[in-house]
Amino acid sequence: MAANAAYRYARSNTIAILACVIAVAWAACAWAEFAGYAAQLHHHTLYESGRPYWLAALVILAAWQFMTAAMMLPSSLGVIRYYAATAAHAPDFPAALGLFLSGYFVVWTVFALAAFTGDMQLHRAVNAWPWLAAHATLIPAATLALAALYQFTPLKDACLKACRHPGIYLMRHYRRGLLNGLRLGLGHGVYCLGCCWALMLVMFAAGVAHLAWMGLLAAIMFVEKTVPSGNRIVAPVGVALAVLAGVALVAPGAIPGL
Repeated sequence: MAANAAYRYARSNTIAILACVIAVAWAACAWAEFAGYAAQLHHHTLYESGRPYWLAALVILAAWQFMTAAMMLPSSLGVIRYYAATAAHAPDFPAALGLFLSGYFVVWTVFALAAFTGDMQLHRAVNAWPWLAAHATLIPAATLALAALYQFTPLKDACLKACRHPGIYLMRHYRRGLLNGLRLGLGHGVYCLGCCWALMLVMFAAGVAHLAWMGLLAAIMFVEKTVPSGNRIVAPVGVALAVLAGVALVAPGAIPGL
């Protein structure tokens, strides 16, 4: 009984701590927007700032950690809760949990770096290609259209199924040990990325710490990944994104942030 109580304590403590991390991340993003700092993290501003690529990348990656904590951690609390319940009795549980979370954040950090690098190249292409500069509205429209199309792909569906059933994932892959904690975190991060990368690409285009987009997309991803009937909103979200892509194409500037 004492051991069971200890496991429950470790599990509840883990979720409580992560809930505080999520709250702090949202508070930091809100402060950044209301204080005017969020605008400095928009990809256009970073490109035109004259900063070296490596420095601009460090800025965006630092901000991205707060976005990951605010937007992605809530929808991953289920698998983390299962992991804590499974691994809490292991002597290296705190360190293993830390590596699990580190692996998860590494996946999203790599995605952010790839998205930022691609965006910088896209800005250079716009500057070097007069036709593209004259039709720059194609870029946000294409981003929204890509996100809309991805909603209907088998890959998204498969990743969502894996994220909605974290217990099955852990039953298949759980092993004790620090490195296995890291491996599990990386694996879950890849599934999470498979669910949400296109939606987060929209978030990237809208600008890091844009609260309205953050709240909307975080709510969509939470429902899609954690609610048993979340699959019911996948297609409507895809249709809504397609409509927004059309709006971005014919009425540039009508969509805030993009």
